[in-house]
Amino acid sequence: MEPLFPPFEPEPQPPQRRFRPVPLRLLIPNMITLAALAAGLTAVRFAIEGRLEAAALAILGAAILDGLDGRIARLLKGTSRFGAELDSLADFVSFGCAPALILYFWQLQALKTAGWLACLLFAFAMALRLARFNVTLDAPERPAWQKAYAVGVPAPAGAMMAILPVNLSLAGLPQFFGESVLILVWLILTTALTISRLPTFSGKGLKTPVPRESVIPILAACLVIPALVVSHPFETVSLLTLVYAALVPVAVHRYRNQAAIATQTPAEPGAEDAPTTSNPLTNR
Repeated sequence: MEPLFPPFEPEPQPPQRRFRPVPLRLLIPNMITLAALAAGLTAVRFAIEGRLEAAALAILGAAILDGLDGRIARLLKGTSRFGAELDSLADFVSFGCAPALILYFWQLQALKTAGWLACLLFAFAMALRLARFNVTLDAPERPAWQKAYAVGVPAPAGAMMAILPVNLSLAGLPQFFGESVLILVWLILTTALTISRLPTFSGKGLKTPVPRESVIPILAACLVIPALVVSHPFETVSLLTLVYAALVPVAVHRYRNQAAIATQTPAEPGAEDAPTTSNPLTNR
């Protein structure tokens, strides 16, 4: 008599996939990027609650963290395509959506549809700029002198330019009639500079050797500027933003001069055939 439940051999199970552990040096830059994203989202919350000072400081904190994550990633040799994509997504929220919403809740909602459309245009321009930057990650390596320039106003600088009226108001600039219209015009101008192809100064140009006579002034600025930001944040940030905006025509002029010199200088023999060892993801 056969047993009611005959024994059988179990089917072989496929081997489980084991994920390799992720080095800590790859996680640290992404954690900083997420902290910048949290600062941008928190700025929106502060704007909704009417806490304008906290919102402006949160955007400033997001810009500082955004400037650190890429440099720390290169220092730790932790650059990755994942980090570059995450950085762009965080930048869109912190520097595209958050500044526009701060301005809308503060002044532009008085202009109703016109104010909202200006905020939408700024966010759209920031998204298009970041998408254009992601495309350039796979583009051929640029000449060394071009790395000192960005195409258009970078995302953190564009955000600080957008909320310049907020910082000026917090610095003590009195309000006046028609201020919301002027803020609308300034936001549209900032949007145009963000999406433009004008060359602007980039922090990547600081890798060049520093002349000896400039070492002491640079060290002094590195001490004085952070101290002023801590003691008088809105006045200092407003002044730095105005200086950056004034340097845009200077960057265009210098770029054109260097481009003219580069076109007149013959290329070194064999330079086109030389293999490139640089990683485009270092422009994270």
